[in-house]
Amino acid sequence: FPTRRSSDLPQDAETIGALHHHTMRASLPFLPDLHTLADAIAWVGREVLPNTEAWVADDDGQAAGYIAFDPDWIHHLYVRPNSQGQGIGPQLLALALADGRRRRLWTFQQNARARKFYEDRGFVLLELTDGAGNEEKTPDALYEWRG
Repeated sequence: FPTRRSSDLPQDAETIGALHHHTMRASLPFLPDLHTLADAIAWVGREVLPNTEAWVADDDGQAAGYIAFDPDWIHHLYVRPNSQGQGIGPQLLALALADGRRRRLWTFQQNARARKFYEDRGFVLLELTDGAGNEEKTPDALYEWRG
């Protein structure tokens, strides 16, 4: 799947924000619905794009997935539900891990698919929490990839 590095342009905030919002609602139904689509788009433009390296995978002209990372953390990796299982997640993750640096990430304990995805790619579970430290107040899991 073709990928492109994102920019701070408003259309990228809209594309990524919409993908993020839709995928969270569809793939993580156990989470509370805390934000509107407009909130997600504004957050991507204000927080994600200026502070991370973000890449988008396209499938027939539609954003199928995205990853946002920095030198230490993978902050977001989301693949649209109808595009999962086609190799987009591994392709995006490879971009973040290409430099061989250690990277950490959080995922929700209930997200068994994500946990298996990361464990299958060498991520090691470091910690399980009760979720008190995240916005959703949902138990999460800290993973690390050591290269």
